Amino acid sequence: MSDILDEAQELFQCKTCSWYRNCILPMRMTEDDLKKQIEASIPGASASSTPQGMSELLSGMVTAAQNSLLEGCPIFISRLRKNPELAQRIKKIMQEWSKLTEE
Repeated sequence: MSDILDEAQELFQCKTCSWYRNCILPMRMTEDDLKKQIEASIPGASASSTPQGMSELLSGMVTAAQNSLLEGCPIFISRLRKNPELAQRIKKIMQEWSKLTEE
């Protein structure tokens, strides 16, 4: 009986979640966000004193992060952690996506 209640609770949480139907999104980060983080963590650092090479490095880091990191709904992440088999099925679907769309 508790399984049914747990499942109902998860469904209710999902429907009321601010992430509803958007469980995964690319990280929203810009070069300016990264510069602000650096300025906050390194006393005396400022965006105007950033050398050109550092600016290019920051830009590359932002691009790499956006291509490899995701923000996720806490409920969805919890479900993936509870059920590694589900995560493997999703991974397999994504790896075979081009084959599925060709059919």
